[in-house]
Amino acid sequence: MTGSSDRRQAVTVLGATGSIGTSTLDVLARHPERYRIHALTASTRREILRDQCLRHRPQVAVLAHERDAIWLRDELRHAGHETEVRAGESALVEVASANDADVVMAAIVGSAGLLPTLAAVRAGKRVLLANKEALVMSGALFMEAVDRHRAVLLPIDSEHNAIYQCLPAEHRGGLARMGVSQLLLTASGGPFLGWETSELSTVTPDQACAHPNWSMGRKISVDSATLMNKGLELIEACWLFDAKPDQVKVVVHPQSVIHSMVAYSDGSMIAQLGNPDMRTPIAYGLAWPERIEAGVEALDLFQVARLDFQAPDEAAFPCLRLARQAMDAGGTAPAVLNAANEVAVEAFLTGDLAFTGIAEVVKRVLDASSLQAATELEVILDEDRRARERAERYLERCR
Repeated sequence: MTGSSDRRQAVTVLGATGSIGTSTLDVLARHPERYRIHALTASTRREILRDQCLRHRPQVAVLAHERDAIWLRDELRHAGHETEVRAGESALVEVASANDADVVMAAIVGSAGLLPTLAAVRAGKRVLLANKEALVMSGALFMEAVDRHRAVLLPIDSEHNAIYQCLPAEHRGGLARMGVSQLLLTASGGPFLGWETSELSTVTPDQACAHPNWSMGRKISVDSATLMNKGLELIEACWLFDAKPDQVKVVVHPQSVIHSMVAYSDGSMIAQLGNPDMRTPIAYGLAWPERIEAGVEALDLFQVARLDFQAPDEAAFPCLRLARQAMDAGGTAPAVLNAANEVAVEAFLTGDLAFTGIAEVVKRVLDASSLQAATELEVILDEDRRARERAERYLERCR
């Protein structure tokens, strides 16, 4: 807790204007007696951040660029607000590790979230991890920092949060010690479930972003459509729960009611169920080990009526296989996979790459990369940069 007389927990939301950020603010607003906002950050969505600042009155707001910070500073000043407005990556890292914050929601999408999330961990915060890329890129280094600095790491992705809830209270020591035989990550299958490879080459960004169950940003929606999101979650699960890739199984479950399951050696299987609403895992992370009201409607099993399961089609959606191979390879392979995917997805969203080309870009960049041990942050960031350059060069040749 902070040293002030205000005994409420102070929360910083990294990526406040995205879907996770806005859901977090919704939950926080339901419990003003428990929480207050220390800082809100955004990349470029300054109008949304302004509205959030006017409503939630954070002490600090951070934007990526100084010109946007100047605009926001003027807007808030004219409205009579005293929020300090800052800009740039260094400001982002500083608010993530500030003494005045107790809890940090890490909800920045993509590799941009690595440095501030790691800063929050090194400051010993309670970190609510909604940025899977931080673990994908720097898993060993990240988890070592969690242990060294005694941070509390709580997964917010619905699948990992579900697994966390289904495991014993003490997660240390490996799956075998807990009697766990397998972790089962559920996947909705995305908007193209059941499609053949030949049908996928002409899909549009709008089609790929039309997720059947979840409301998400465009990048993560495309990742869900390619099953790369599930591949990144497989890597994340390995680091979070000290699992090997063959101990994590992906199960397509179109209803998105079971968020994940844990299979035990005695034949038991424990699942976490709920409506597909991210406010549930967010509320769990904020209040853990307690539970608080999240504004989520109770699950009506009679309305759900049926639960379906099937194996993922890795022939039509090879990104899942590529992610598993990257985790098996170890070192900087997951960072390379993530970097190449971010470049490829952006090219698809701007109309410069076919949907089926995303996996091809990732595969070619992985094949062309000389992998390094991922024990130093500088090495990881350097390999991330090299992978992006290789992806861009490949795309140039394809244009």
